[in-house]
This record gives sequence, C-alpha cells and structure tokens, in this order.
Amino acid sequence: MSDSADDDTPMLGMDMPAATPAAAPAASAASSGPYRVLARKYRPQTFAELIGQDAMVRTLGNAIARDRLAHAFLMTGVRGVGKTSTARLIAKALNCIGPNGEGGPTIDPCGICEPCRAITEGRHIDVIEMDAASNTGVDDVREIIEAVRYAAVSARYKIYIIDEVHMLSRNAFNALLKTLEEPPPHVKFLFATTEVNKVPVTVLSRCQRFDLRRITPDMLFAHFSAILQKEGVEAEAPAIWLIANAAEGSVRDGLSILDQAIAHADLDGGGMIGAPQVRVMLGLSDRSAIGQLMAAILDGDAGGAIDLARAQYALGIEPVAMVRGLMDLTHAVTLAKVARHDDPALAEADRERISEWAQKLGFAPLNRLWQLLLKGHDEVLRANNPLEHLEMLLLRVIYAASMPDPGELAKLLERGGTAALSLAVPAAPAGQESMAAEPVAPTDVPATALTIRQILQLLEELKKSQLARLVHDEVRVIELDPGVLVFEPNAALAGDFARQLAETLREHTKSHWQVRAGEGKARPSLKDIEEAKGADNDARIRELPVVKAALAAFPDAKLEPSDDNRHRSNP
Repeated sequence: MSDSADDDTPMLGMDMPAATPAAAPAASAASSGPYRVLARKYRPQTFAELIGQDAMVRTLGNAIARDRLAHAFLMTGVRGVGKTSTARLIAKALNCIGPNGEGGPTIDPCGICEPCRAITEGRHIDVIEMDAASNTGVDDVREIIEAVRYAAVSARYKIYIIDEVHMLSRNAFNALLKTLEEPPPHVKFLFATTEVNKVPVTVLSRCQRFDLRRITPDMLFAHFSAILQKEGVEAEAPAIWLIANAAEGSVRDGLSILDQAIAHADLDGGGMIGAPQVRVMLGLSDRSAIGQLMAAILDGDAGGAIDLARAQYALGIEPVAMVRGLMDLTHAVTLAKVARHDDPALAEADRERISEWAQKLGFAPLNRLWQLLLKGHDEVLRANNPLEHLEMLLLRVIYAASMPDPGELAKLLERGGTAALSLAVPAAPAGQESMAAEPVAPTDVPATALTIRQILQLLEELKKSQLARLVHDEVRVIELDPGVLVFEPNAALAGDFARQLAETLREHTKSHWQVRAGEGKARPSLKDIEEAKGADNDARIRELPVVKAALAAFPDAKLEPSDDNRHRSNP
C-alpha cells in the first residue's frame, strides 16, 4: 500500500495463493523477474483489500450506486496509508467495464477488463498521474487545462491523479481553480496529499475530501501475518507486534520494516523472525534491560543505573533510545493504574512488573518522572556527548524520584513525617517550637490559649460563625480569668461583639461572664499565632535540601499551604 509510482510490471494481487514454507525456496528460484518489495507486491487491487478505510469505501460505494459522483476527490492522511492506491482504485472503479465489456462504474472493479489491467499496470492513456513535487508551476497546470477539453480516448472518464498536490505553487493553484470548479463531465480529478493544511481553502471547497485513517496496530498485525504466510516466512508474534507498532499507522512503512526483518532473519540462517532480532534491527532498547534500569531508578541505585546505561551503550543502543524506553515504560505503568494498558508484545514477566509498579507508585511521582524524562529526552537528543547527558539525566531523575509534591511535603512535616523523607531537618530557632514535632495537644497549650481555643470550639459547635471568626482573628487577650475576658480594643470588635459573646458564654456555661475591651499588654490572637507558625514552617521548609533543589530547578514555583492548613486558618 504505497504512495510511490509503480512500474509497468504486472502486479500480484492479495488473492494470490498462499505459499507454504517448504515451497518458498522453489518459488523464489523459479521466479525469473527482479525482486519486488512487499509494499509494491501487495499494493491493494480492490477496495476490499484496502484495510482500515471502511467509512471512505462505504461513501464511495453509495455515491457510485446512486450515480452521485463528485468531479474532484482529495485524499489526505499520513504517509503510507494508501492515498495514491485509493486514487488508482477510484480510477478503476469509474472506468471498469466488467469481464463482458458491458459493465458500468462499480465499487468492485473486476480487475480483468482492459481498463482495469491497464490502470493497474500504469499504462492507461486516459488515467494521467502527475507528481506535483516535480511539476509545480503554472505551465504544468496549463497543460492539464488544455487537455481536459478533449474527450477520453478509450475510457469512460479521463482521470487526473495529482500526488502531493500541496506542492503546487500558488499561481498554479489559481490557474486550476476555474477548471476544477466546472470541469467537463468526462473529467475527474483525484488529489493526494500528506499536508492538507497547505492546500488553499479555495481548492478544498471544490473537492470531496476523504481523511484516510492511520491503520491500527492490530490491523497491521493481521495484515503482516497474512503476508508472511503468503511469503512462506515464519515469525514470532511479539516480533510482528514490534513491527506493527514501529510502523506508526503506515502500511508502507510497516512492509518496508517487514522486508528488512525477513532479510535479517535469512542472513541469520534460521529463517525465523524473532523479537530480539527485530529490536536490534530497529535500534530499540531491550525491554528487560530498560526494566532493570527503571528498577534501579526507583530504588535510588545511582551506581547500578549508570552501569546498566553504559552496558546498553556498549551494545550499540543509543542513549536517546534508552530515554524513550524509560518514557514508554513510565507511560505503560501510568496506563496500568487506570486499567488501560494492553501491549500484546509484552512478555508475562514484563506485565507482572508493570502491574506491581502501578500498585506501588502514585500518579504524582509518575507524572514527575514523565516530565523529567520528557525534558531530558530533548537534551540527550541535542547533546554532543549523549552518554554523559544520559548519565546526568539518570542522576537527576534518581534524586527527584522520591521527592514528594509540595502539598504532600507540607502534610508530612506537619504530621512529623520528616523521618519518612530521610532528610536532615534544620533545628528550630531558639524559643520556637519545632515544625516537625507532633501536633500540640490541648493540654500542652498555655492556659490562656487553651481557653480561647475552647471558646472558639464552642462557638463553632453552635454554628455562630461570625463570632467564631472574630474570636479567632481579632481577639488579643489582655486578661483572662474564670468569668472575665478583657481584650485589646479593635475596630472589628466594636458594637455588639462583647455583649453577644458574654450572653453566649453565660447561656452555655451557666455562669456570669464579663467581656469587655481594656488597656494593657495583649497576647497575639489565634490567627497571629498560626501565621507566625506558618511563616516559620515556610522558612524551614525552604531550608530542606529537596525543596531547595526543587526551587532551583523551577524558579517560578511557590509554596502553597495544603488544603488542611487552609481550612484550619479559615474556620
């Protein structure tokens, strides 16, 4: 399924009899013609052989059956999905006359009549193929404009197939517009392009557009397996899956790789295409070696990771291929966490390892690992000495692999989780309590603060949110005795605050309370205490080596309080 031009040699269709492995050498020896690559040998000769484009085939079939054929078609898609092959199939469908010479346009061209055979062999006088990459100018288009006035010599339609149409110059497109909009009834235009965004909108609006889809790996696997059977070549299923994935949705690319794999297997003497051979041929890193490298990273084994990378490099694996292997593995583990990973090329041991990592690792570490590898990939790709950059990347990843995100770090510190970080926490300044200590129990709080906290808790339970907020944010105690609360004057506490608080306390403590503003040295409010503690937390967190490294790597990053801290400071 190639987009390249074919020669005049008769082509073999997909309906050729399947060769057996034993008969293959004899067939090869008997063949008198030159060898033709698989991409040309197995170019589809009917729409039924055009894999992965069912929607387009159905649309064309309905249009032909209802005699509603457009005068211009544009096929677009990635390389090797069958754009030019589709154009030739449309040309056969429109000009087929059937085995008896009396047929009309059909979605199932017979392949036997003279027009079908001539189009297949590239010698039909009324089907003109033009490569826009080498015929870009107005003069080339002018020849088409002059020729369309004349009727077809022997076919039903005169058909112009213009490949890579986006390569035409702007003036050439403009010269073609009028003819493209109102061509003679005996003329059809078939355009093919890989870069449809470069085709002027004025041209697109005059064509019926078909977007050919990438071919899925499972379709490619089935297609390549059938071809291998026809060729009499044996192959391991994982090897075929590797080729199908490496094709990236392109049939032509996949068949080129398959051709190479067959030659590689023959040279090895066994004739069997194996997964290890395909990996070496494609320059892919060994899965087991990448798995060991990932394990070393997650275990924090810097020396082991460096040794594994150097061993792979000595075997001829490029550093950038190792980074890609780590990225693929990270992606696989992440998908496994949401039960969306299914790679048929994986061995059972690899599946179990990926599943185990998916259970142990969280989304945050996996995302961080992906971002580090993604950034490192470009660095290794552009490096003058890729191995050195790979080693530095591995050390950077190992250093940051176990680093918690800022929110998790703040929670660990607040809960006394510094031991889990294996980090040395700087000592707290004299006179201040350690931020890594256990949360202060109510019995450990000074009596004044304890009473204020009890009053705040009572107000929160009574859902008196306005009074609770004022007690938390604004009340700075001067004197606090049983039944007496004197606070520093504050504009926010003017009005009914004192009366409402005294009545609430009297009602729920069954004792008289005197609440008033006064003079004297006041203690900080609960909010003041929490803000001071938060500032100290912030300063000490910034002194942690892991946070220093994070802030150095991401200068624009900021420390934000966790949700728990936000709720605690906003009762």
